[in-house]
Amino acid sequence: TTGIGGTQENYYMMREGEKHWSDPWHWAQAAIVAACRSHGVLPVDGPFGDFSDDEGFRAQALRSATLGMVGKWAIHPKQVALANEVFTPSEAAVAEAREILAAMETAKANGEGATVYKGRLVDIASIKQAEVIVRQSEMIVG
Repeated sequence: TTGIGGTQENYYMMREGEKHWSDPWHWAQAAIVAACRSHGVLPVDGPFGDFSDDEGFRAQALRSATLGMVGKWAIHPKQVALANEVFTPSEAAVAEAREILAAMETAKANGEGATVYKGRLVDIASIKQAEVIVRQSEMIVG
C-alpha cells in the first residue's frame, strides 16, 4: 500500500440530499492519518462530489490538510488546481524547512542533537516536519 484515502463519499449513509456543514468525517480522517503515518503510508483524502462547488472543495481540502492529509482525490480536471493550491507548501515554508535541515546538519556535525533557529529550538521533531514539507513540495512541484 502506498496511499489510503476515500473518506467522504464512501462513508455516506445518509438520506438523499442531506448535508451537514459540520465535519462528520473528522474522526475517520484523523484515524486514517494516524494509521497511515504510523506505517509510513501517505494519507490522501477522498473525493468531493460536487465539482461545481470550488469553495466547498477548497474548504474540505483545507480541513484534510490540517489533519495531515497530503492530497485529495480529484474527480474533475478543475479540482486538480484547487488541490495543488491547498496541498503545495509555500515557497517560504519550503525555504524555511531547508534552512532548518541545514541548521540541524551543522548541529549534528558539532555533536549536538538540537540547535536554535530564528529564536526557537529545533530538534529531531523539527527535522521530521521539515522533511515532510520538502518532500511534499518535491512531489507536487517536481
